[in-house]
Amino acid sequence: MGNNAAQIIDTFTGPVFRPGDPGYAEEIAGFQTAYAHRPTLIVGAVHAEDVRAAVEYAARHDLPIAVQATGHGLSVATEGGVLISTRRMTGLRVDPTTRIAHIGAGVRAGALVEAAAEHGLAPLNGSSPSVGVVGYLLGGGVGLLARQFGFAAERVRAIELVTADGRMRRLGPGDELFGAVLGTGGNFGVVTALEVELVALATVYGGQLVFDTPLVERALDAWRQWTASVPEEMTSAVTMLTFPDIPQVPAPLRGRYVASFRIAFNGTTEEGERLVAPLRAVGERLKDDLRAMPYTESHTIHSDPDHPHAYAATNALLGAYTEEAAAALLTAAGPESGVDAVVDVRHLGGALARPGGAGIAVDYRDAAYIVRVITGPEGTAAQARVRAALAAWTLGHNLNFLYGGGADADEAQTRAGYLPGSYARLAALKAKYDPRNRFRFNRNIRPAAG
Repeated sequence: MGNNAAQIIDTFTGPVFRPGDPGYAEEIAGFQTAYAHRPTLIVGAVHAEDVRAAVEYAARHDLPIAVQATGHGLSVATEGGVLISTRRMTGLRVDPTTRIAHIGAGVRAGALVEAAAEHGLAPLNGSSPSVGVVGYLLGGGVGLLARQFGFAAERVRAIELVTADGRMRRLGPGDELFGAVLGTGGNFGVVTALEVELVALATVYGGQLVFDTPLVERALDAWRQWTASVPEEMTSAVTMLTFPDIPQVPAPLRGRYVASFRIAFNGTTEEGERLVAPLRAVGERLKDDLRAMPYTESHTIHSDPDHPHAYAATNALLGAYTEEAAAALLTAAGPESGVDAVVDVRHLGGALARPGGAGIAVDYRDAAYIVRVITGPEGTAAQARVRAALAAWTLGHNLNFLYGGGADADEAQTRAGYLPGSYARLAALKAKYDPRNRFRFNRNIRPAAG
């Protein structure tokens, strides 16, 4: 080992990897298996000083910087440069008096849910327990009960951030970078920790109602009409998919094209049962497991895959989900379309539509629904087909629900995630805090030209 390599290793508390080193392949591996970062140097950070030193090293050698905790949101992979792996930064503390959770950059949602539940509290987490909390919040965070509680990022109370100049900063509401960081997915630096407010919530009513192919169209129409009148305490989605014909899938669902309703309601079982009655009235269900459950079981509502795999996704934020829009979606991706994709329509509105006090960088709050199209890495044609079918109702898209598809992660795609004025403001801040665009392995906001 040369002196330079030894000096690099001595700089950090955590492990350092170069291509060919034992552990390099394991360190770059993440939930997304379609591709991976290929840096010339990996820093396995164990605390904020490791992160600061890694950023300083990158600046000194004029290298770009990638960041990875779980690898769920990997969109643009680095070839060369420095990868800061934050998976070891798993410090987690819940203060039951203030309802504030102090979260390290590597904490996963499931760990936070479990820790909060010990005090009768819950985070505004999303559907998957294996997603990193910080990455989720940096994208805004549309949670299981988002219509009642709004974007999860609006509950963030402090951010510890290392910016491109190697400076450690503690940000709070009112700081110009605070809102910019929340909603831009890592464009402004490396978050080493943050503090987020929890809510008093120990149980939730929810689960899935699954209808077989002959009832899909009727079920979708019933759900579309039903969402027009449900209270904000009810957040729901409908997912259209063909279950694989494999032993891991329950026998009644194998190989079936279905409409699966995912229900999350913050209220009594009796009220939940009354509210979902119009959906049950559609007809016989292949699955009906709606129940009151401890919040620690809330991940079963969506039952997201828990194993690493290859995937890509796009989405469209809709101003309305009319009868015509529903028909267009069924034509583009329904049971007769031949499209191999998981299509998910989530009901938005409620608290999501109201301006937040934290000024987070999330636009298109007037969107009433979001349609997500999840495919394998080669499914871009199917994604484009659905987006084209919904173009008349589309306002923009949500950057946090764009998975993979790094080849399409250009400036136009990022701009479409914001209103023009918002993007201009963010680009100006990018020019101020990251003028060399070191943090560009993401849905990148380019620094505004001087």
